[in-house]
Amino acid sequence: MPEIAYVNGRFCPLAEAVVSVEDRGYQFADGVYEVVGTYGGCPYALEPHLVRLQGNLATLHLPLDICEYGLRAKLMEGIERSGFSETLVYIQVTRGVAPRQHEFPAVPVEPTVVMTFKELRRLPRDLYDHGVELISTEDLRWKRCDIKSIALLPNILAKQAALQAGAFEALLVDAEGRVTEGASTSAFCVQAGRLCTAPIGPHILPSITRGILLDLACELGISIDEEFCTLDQFKEADEVFIAGTTLEAMSVIKIDDAVIGDGTPGPITQQIRAAFMETLDLT
Repeated sequence: MPEIAYVNGRFCPLAEAVVSVEDRGYQFADGVYEVVGTYGGCPYALEPHLVRLQGNLATLHLPLDICEYGLRAKLMEGIERSGFSETLVYIQVTRGVAPRQHEFPAVPVEPTVVMTFKELRRLPRDLYDHGVELISTEDLRWKRCDIKSIALLPNILAKQAALQAGAFEALLVDAEGRVTEGASTSAFCVQAGRLCTAPIGPHILPSITRGILLDLACELGISIDEEFCTLDQFKEADEVFIAGTTLEAMSVIKIDDAVIGDGTPGPITQQIRAAFMETLDLT
């Protein structure tokens, strides 16, 4: 099945999708994005993803009302056109095409709206059964990580460092030695039965999956601390896991040279993941 794209009102094969070289997304990374996955062919948690997208557009003073634009309907049409049993949808909105200058265009231009529709292949079960290894690296990102900006160079460098080290993901550590999140994931640790994760703020992305998992943990009666933990606290934790749109909740068994707990997925992580899977209506 060929992958497809949507660019400014037109669906086409992915290989034929193009934007101008003067698009501000290409020139300045002046744009935001979202990633949505399907379960049973239906986009999961679509509404909070679209709410976050609209909020990020407003933060960047990027003039697009996604309801008036009909983005939801176009996304659903793309999923249907693609024909995959499960689809990964990437949404990107940039300020549009204008002569290259740092300031916003003096004459308003139409935002560039791009979506791609690819087959979603979920991770092998054995990764969830056995857990994954991480490295730690310096958090080099800008001071508004709560905006889902397409400017991802620090994340790319962290991901590449993890790949070269044979690790699954990179854990980002700020100048104060505190873990913020993963390069493309939210990060959690369990200490004495309490679930800890960095608080919402400009230092992390307000992940949709993060919020869902915290709600589920609360329903399960698990105590939650939304506070920073140091890298040492993560390494000494009973359990660590990471989460994201296509990741769900993944156990971490090693960070750098430190084995987490007994080196196997922990019971609280598995309990939260099981609760998440139960929320999926795939019947």
